[in-house]
Amino acid sequence: MNIDISTPALLFPAITLLLLAFTNRFVALATLARGLRQRLNENPDMSDTILGQIHNLKTRLLLIRNMQALGIGSFFSCVLSMVLMYLSRQQIADYVFGLSLFLLLGSLTLSFIETQISTKALKIELSDLETKSFKK
Repeated sequence: MNIDISTPALLFPAITLLLLAFTNRFVALATLARGLRQRLNENPDMSDTILGQIHNLKTRLLLIRNMQALGIGSFFSCVLSMVLMYLSRQQIADYVFGLSLFLLLGSLTLSFIETQISTKALKIELSDLETKSFKK
């Protein structure tokens, strides 16, 4: 299959938007981690719940780092495939573009996993709120 130079360019907006979304997730987690630390200092009796959240955050941060790495690799491969097409190395460019698609697929898979873990984190938070409301 031969692709032209505009095909990899189609992925540029999608990859950059994904990288922006991943960065936003990272910033949100950093803010949450700081808030959890403050909550732990203020309420040492809630340590089990907060430590569960911290463990969850560490896993999510690792996933986000890998999501970003795969997204950057995908973006790099897209650009490299365009350069190879410009240099008339079509067959190599096709393989590099295929690699870009697989890297993007990996990044999206990690994003899905991170979303599932995020949902579990919310369940932990909500269960803590439920126990507080029942105690009143």
